[in-house]
Amino acid sequence: MNPARLTLISLATLMTSAVIQAADPIIIADFEAENYGAWKVDGTAFGTGPAQGTLKGQMNVEGFRGKGLVNSFNGGDDSTGRLTSPQFKIERKFIGFLIGGGKNTEKLALQLLIDGQVVRSATGPNDQPGGSETLSQESWEVSEYLGKDAVIRIVDDAKGGWGHINVDQIVQADTKPKGLVSNAERQLTINARYLHLPIKSGARKRVVTLIVNGQAVVRNDVELADGTPDWWASMDTATLRGKTVTIQVDKIPDDSIGLSSIDQSDLIKDAGDLYHEARRPQFHYTSPRGWLNDPNGLVFFKGEYHLFYQHNPYGWNWGNMHWGHAVSKDLVHWSELSEGLYPDQHGTMFSGSAVVDWNNTAKFQAGKEPALVAMFTAAGKPFTQGLAYSNDRGRTWTKYEGNPVLQHIVAENRDPKVVWYAPENKWVMSLYLDHSDYALFSSPDLKQWKRLSDFTLPGDSECPNFFQIPLEGSKRSERWIFFGANGVYVAGTFDGTTFKPETKPQPLQHGNAWYASQVYSDVPTSDGRCILVPWGRMTENKPFHQGMPFNQMMGLPVELTLYSTDGGLSLRANPIRELTSLRGARHVIKSQPLGADQNPLEGIHAELLEIETTLTPGSAKEIAFDLRGIPVTYNVAEKKLSCLGHTASFEAIEGKISLHLFIDRTSVDIFGNQGRLYMPMGIALSAENHSMKLSAKEGEAHIDSMTVYELKSAWK
Repeated sequence: MNPARLTLISLATLMTSAVIQAADPIIIADFEAENYGAWKVDGTAFGTGPAQGTLKGQMNVEGFRGKGLVNSFNGGDDSTGRLTSPQFKIERKFIGFLIGGGKNTEKLALQLLIDGQVVRSATGPNDQPGGSETLSQESWEVSEYLGKDAVIRIVDDAKGGWGHINVDQIVQADTKPKGLVSNAERQLTINARYLHLPIKSGARKRVVTLIVNGQAVVRNDVELADGTPDWWASMDTATLRGKTVTIQVDKIPDDSIGLSSIDQSDLIKDAGDLYHEARRPQFHYTSPRGWLNDPNGLVFFKGEYHLFYQHNPYGWNWGNMHWGHAVSKDLVHWSELSEGLYPDQHGTMFSGSAVVDWNNTAKFQAGKEPALVAMFTAAGKPFTQGLAYSNDRGRTWTKYEGNPVLQHIVAENRDPKVVWYAPENKWVMSLYLDHSDYALFSSPDLKQWKRLSDFTLPGDSECPNFFQIPLEGSKRSERWIFFGANGVYVAGTFDGTTFKPETKPQPLQHGNAWYASQVYSDVPTSDGRCILVPWGRMTENKPFHQGMPFNQMMGLPVELTLYSTDGGLSLRANPIRELTSLRGARHVIKSQPLGADQNPLEGIHAELLEIETTLTPGSAKEIAFDLRGIPVTYNVAEKKLSCLGHTASFEAIEGKISLHLFIDRTSVDIFGNQGRLYMPMGIALSAENHSMKLSAKEGEAHIDSMTVYELKSAWK
């Protein structure tokens, strides 16, 4: 070949390459203007112009470029609409975009239309509570449509949770934007007990699946860290030891190290830091790692209190509902066990209860000891009720092969609470149906259930409690109590078929950190106590546990008693006596007058505290505590006690008020007048402020008695 010709060809090639390399990206829309310009807006979801980030009532939106983005949360999740671009020509091989929000391929979508037909579509990542509002880079390969006219359409036809979509930075490019890799995989042989997954709290959830012999054996939505993790989630893989597994992630950024950094060992990773974190409550139960909510399966057996709970082992937010599991001999010091129940083909594990099957009615017993039986909601499509049993004192659980034992009834029917009804030798279950409606069922064997009657309790919903309790002062008289997650209860009678209330609905508690409680089953008759544990729901003054490897806590266990009062039957709640085991240094405050200038608590500085006191209000208009910066005030004239915006009636008895207070790192629990007042308050206390104050305003009160205890950690 002529060298000159070769040179010409080479130069032409270089020039062509230069032209190709110079093909800059074309911005279709960056949404930085005050309005949508030539884009057509239908409906209300998208507003009149791009959002400037997070909208009212929305979680924090991140990952968009510049100041503006498309955010269809305008007016909330129930608003709908469409946003359509002007026509443009496809001039590059890829169209890249940032996308987030809800996941619904039909009702929430970013669409590419050619000749009026949808040829490409994308949706957000979230279709369950929790999740993240972070936008991620995605793209379409569109080389087959080069030169054609096209339109972009953003659709929001969805309502309800995650009924919105976020979009930004729609760009044409000749190289694929760095974004997400679909179904990324890694193989490894399991040679240790735990598989450790790196977690970034609040990160976009990735679907992580363990595949063995071509079958998916574990699937979870994981807040997988792409870089340095906040903490490590430990998956128990003891049953897979020696097997080769494939770990698959549905979508993961090109440059993420989340999949490659998964490792394994026989010990919990970084376990030395557990329970020593700065905001770890010291005598309220918390899960070692991950999200926690409703207490489940509260049952006493062979000297142990079992605490199961709604648990997300693989994220800081709600999701992946398992039953976490811990045991205690005193309801104060807890030992964590492996997950009790795992999601299965029927759904994730929602709330339920547990009992000791003393009479082996279900025929699950395998040895001399009776079986423990749990009844739970499988939150699939639809929601159903199932059984699991244990013959080793609750250490391992087997799902009943005949599940579900109660098919779907209505809506998201859930949260079965089972009790033994001795007069007719049968089990009775209360089940939440929908709105404020519940139903009662009976069974001879926990497997076959008959609907008995329905019941409505206005102002309450989900997580029913239905139990018998003696009336104080009467050896023979007992009543049945019914309440749901909010703790609005009624007392009445039950004849084995129908529950008949005798009282008007009334609140059990008046705090901001109480929800979805449960009463213990099978507490020995010799003990005779009715013990309740609530979820210490932390919703106000967020975030409480931000930066911690755990989220949420359980409330203090309390003992319920039923009294007959002038206003009718009434429950009282008092802290369990076992909490006295945490008492350390004691400060006795002598009986003395209390005015505006005195502070009998001056000089007491501690992080964890318990206070017992009886006060005479006298001529004072107000008695005020300052507990490490948290105000607790009693308005004498109005007969009300207040804390952090929550107020409850609180009348003096024979001219005196008594208070029993517990101060932990993220809570102040208030009990008054021997349990007549119950106000659990969740609040992140200042780590630096250990001061205490007590004073009377506009008059003089009197301290009749007061003892302050410095408390020890239940974890040490």
